[in-house]
Amino acid sequence: MADGKLFPPIEPWKTGMLKVSELHSMYYEVSGNPEGRPVLVVHGGPGSGSRPIYRQFYDPEAYMIILFDQRGAGKSTPFCELKENTTFDLVEDMEKLRLHLEIDKWVLAGGSWGSTLALTYACCHADRVMAIVMFGILTCRKSEIDWLFNGGAGNVFPEYWQRFADPIPEDERGDMVQAYHKRITGDDPEEVARCALAWSQWECASENFLISEERIRSAGDDWAICRAKHECHYLAHGGFFSSRWPREDNALLDQIEKTIQHVPGTIVQSRYDMICPMKTAWDLHQRWKKAEFVVVPDAGHSPAHPNVQAAFLKAIDRFKDASL
Repeated sequence: MADGKLFPPIEPWKTGMLKVSELHSMYYEVSGNPEGRPVLVVHGGPGSGSRPIYRQFYDPEAYMIILFDQRGAGKSTPFCELKENTTFDLVEDMEKLRLHLEIDKWVLAGGSWGSTLALTYACCHADRVMAIVMFGILTCRKSEIDWLFNGGAGNVFPEYWQRFADPIPEDERGDMVQAYHKRITGDDPEEVARCALAWSQWECASENFLISEERIRSAGDDWAICRAKHECHYLAHGGFFSSRWPREDNALLDQIEKTIQHVPGTIVQSRYDMICPMKTAWDLHQRWKKAEFVVVPDAGHSPAHPNVQAAFLKAIDRFKDASL
């Protein structure tokens, strides 16, 4: 909406479970205009799942709004399953959903990990993408992972970083992602729960421009534990890019430069995003010349910040009637 407010709540007119492998079934839903421009909403995390409020970022008269839960997340089954769960598995699930819904091309939208997955899909299926709108850019480079989990952001939030470090012995703190991955995917349920909580609380502390203690307290539910497991799984494997692309730290950025230069888009990035630092969005902007670059000067990672919300709404509105 032009005034930066979300659209009113709506309900899906179609829901389903799509069998994407022998093990996994993927939940999806469709709302908005059945004849509208298709937009695929790619949730973050990984492991977070979609939420009803995501429908409200898109004009329901202009867009056919498609939400889905990635493998092991949300309503997809089996819940919190990490087997057969890699970036390229998710990319092919998205393509199966496109074929299932008989969509020729669609707009992709997402933030944080959702930006990673949307960009990866676009690199693999560029001819099926009309445009990409995203916020809080993540490309899974080592520098990005180190910033959040190996001490960078800890310089800004030292008291919360200490809580994050406490469950890990000092001699393992050189690589917090691997240390947490070993514990969160381990066999001790008490240690799994304790470490998943610490992981989720650290993220909740660092995601807002102003720290929200209420948000930190919300980190103990099953959703947060599942997200922590998925995030450890994906980050410990560098986004799984090396399974298909050359094993360089800039794998995703290199592919973007090669494959999606013709695709229009908008990059919305908060200057004070402590989870996905602005340098990543800037580097993406340098590689992807067709994309508009919008800086939100006074916000952090959370899309709930009114200025991030307004910038994203304006960006997605740009593509609802455009000739793409």
